[in-house]
Amino acid sequence: MTVKSEPSRESGAVLYIPLNKLKKSPKNVRRTPHTAADIDALAASIAAKGLLQNLVVEPECDGRGKQTGSYLVTIGEGRRLAQLLRAKRREIKKTEPIRCVLDTEHDPHEISLAENVIRTNMHPADQFEAFNQLAEARGMSAEDIAARFGVTPHVVRQRLRLGAASPKLMKVYRDGGLTLEQLMAFCLTEDHARQEEAFESLSYSKEASLIRRMLTEAHVPGRDRRARFVGADAYGEAGGVIVRDLFAEDYGGYFEDAALLDRLAMEKLQAVADDVLKEGWKWAQAHIDFPHAHGMRRIYAHKVPLLPEDQERLDAVQTEFDALTAKYEGAEELPDDVDGKFGELEAEIERLSELQYAFDLDEMAHNGVLVVLNHDGTVRIERGFMRPEDERPSDLESVGNDTRGAISAAAISGTAGSPAAARHSSRNKQVGLPPSCAALRP
Repeated sequence: MTVKSEPSRESGAVLYIPLNKLKKSPKNVRRTPHTAADIDALAASIAAKGLLQNLVVEPECDGRGKQTGSYLVTIGEGRRLAQLLRAKRREIKKTEPIRCVLDTEHDPHEISLAENVIRTNMHPADQFEAFNQLAEARGMSAEDIAARFGVTPHVVRQRLRLGAASPKLMKVYRDGGLTLEQLMAFCLTEDHARQEEAFESLSYSKEASLIRRMLTEAHVPGRDRRARFVGADAYGEAGGVIVRDLFAEDYGGYFEDAALLDRLAMEKLQAVADDVLKEGWKWAQAHIDFPHAHGMRRIYAHKVPLLPEDQERLDAVQTEFDALTAKYEGAEELPDDVDGKFGELEAEIERLSELQYAFDLDEMAHNGVLVVLNHDGTVRIERGFMRPEDERPSDLESVGNDTRGAISAAAISGTAGSPAAARHSSRNKQVGLPPSCAALRP
């Protein structure tokens, strides 16, 4: 490529002008600057495919009408900025020859206006399908396409999903029968038949939120307690499919197979129940919901003295907690390390305090445990339930008939009878429990 050092002033001539000799024309009608994203996209496109369109320039002259050697860009300011960005990134030199067309015949202001006004933008549907063609026909990944067009891979995936929409819905969109927001809602699923079925089911209302509800009515939202408990990885490993909404916050997607999710949740709960059973209980049952109408009587843990070493530890931790509280009393904000220390001390105090509650070994041998799923996807363990068939004469003598089948409000709310520490005292035949699973998280 030869760079003309003294290019001809003949209008229409193609010149190769060093990048650092090109300037923005004061007669360019575009006053609103290009966005950084636009320039980045142009730079990526030029790097991948070259400069597809010439810049249009005129010579810069000083106050006396003498050429300065630089040129003013009448058309193509965005491409000039994109090349400057590439030079800044050291992809090209600052003196890179840029292909330009000289125009000294037409009014720069007028041709700049014509360039920006007399144009027909591509319909979005054409763009979506063109991106989809790159992926399907050329096997390009979202990352490859993104690099060539200066957009993020996520934006590319969105356009690919739209480009793969049902041809029937795409035609309706082209004809103005659907908005882009509505089309995006239909693309929550890639199933063309399901998209068209939902479209035919719509009445006068075509709100995007309604479309999404129709497409996910049989699915389980990712924020559902079962989904949070089981987890996306375990669900996927079991063959479950998660539908992702690329155009809105989906809070973990939508789990397609509710039956599979229920089975996995029950299996995981049962594993917790099996572990609790090892504490010495007669039985342990797993339920997704708390079985309020089970007709069982409730017993509670007894308060027992701490072992000397545990009491000593509790006193020491409480003293440290009180000292730290006094030191930072009135502080508007705690340092991260201090805040973390408070958390550690609180957890230790709670652990040691719960060691003061235990069930009698004989009681455990005749009673059981309910393991249920909390609203936030954590496990809730309720100990100390006696089934009617496990009742003994001595049990009936110790309680009135009015207590049979009763469950306290505290028991239902999960705030009663939940000791959380393991210990065994042969002196009083009391046995404690292993660390509480009431806050067990998946």
